Amino acid sequence: MRVGIASPVVTQVPGVHSEWERTAGIEELGRIAETADRLGFHHLTCSEHVGIPREVAEQRGATYWDPLATLGYLAARTTRIRLATQVLVLGYHHPLEIAKRYGTLDRVSGGRLVLGLGVGSLEEEFALIGAQFEGRGARADDALAALRASLSQREPEYHGEHYDYAGFVVEPHAVQARVPMWIGGRTLRSLRRAAKHGDGWVPFGLDLAQLREMLTKVELPAGFEVVLSSGALDPMEKPTAAEAALVQVREAGATLVGAQLRARSADHYCEQLEALAGIAAGLD
Repeated sequence: MRVGIASPVVTQVPGVHSEWERTAGIEELGRIAETADRLGFHHLTCSEHVGIPREVAEQRGATYWDPLATLGYLAARTTRIRLATQVLVLGYHHPLEIAKRYGTLDRVSGGRLVLGLGVGSLEEEFALIGAQFEGRGARADDALAALRASLSQREPEYHGEHYDYAGFVVEPHAVQARVPMWIGGRTLRSLRRAAKHGDGWVPFGLDLAQLREMLTKVELPAGFEVVLSSGALDPMEKPTAAEAALVQVREAGATLVGAQLRARSADHYCEQLEALAGIAAGLD
């Protein structure tokens, strides 16, 4: 069973992150990435926010490490595990900015980039950076089409409603012939957007019954990834419950699991990874 990890430390949501993550730094995160890489986990993640309004931070958290800097560092400490942005907000970037910056990451990591992408929902953050909030869904669709046409291309060309360009060289660019694009969201529209433009769907905030029902309403292309969260697992102390959680998300339609782990420290997190790898191997 293929399992990735929702990276600790880099995103700290109240009620979800563990206390040790507050004081952990890049060295602890690097050790965790090396352990996950050695054990064969599919991917690790890093999300994106520029600035969180103080009142919103009480629910969403205030800590969001920059994905490009973070994943670039982790690329140098790993050899196989995929590096997933979960997610970049499309409206914050021109498609060629993503193609150049994350294409470079794909190059330096040896083709391990997964682009997790989303429409975005935090209006105050859009305003902060001067991005257009209204009509962001249509702009995101055009950006996804532009990215699909441009990633891995030295001289990308795209002519759409919101993005129109040709005659520019983007070097370096991604080395994968087709960079996987996973689309985040919690609506049926996000799933349809993912099926049309992407290679996978990364939903959040939905229970398994809702996910199962939504997946019956959209015809998914071959090889499409459904990346579902396991919820918080404690595979060392509660291996039976951890195994049951993995089975439940697989039965709900997951082709990949994004695991969250309870831990008391970075060392304990690595031990939890060892235990989870053994459980997942038994479900193959």
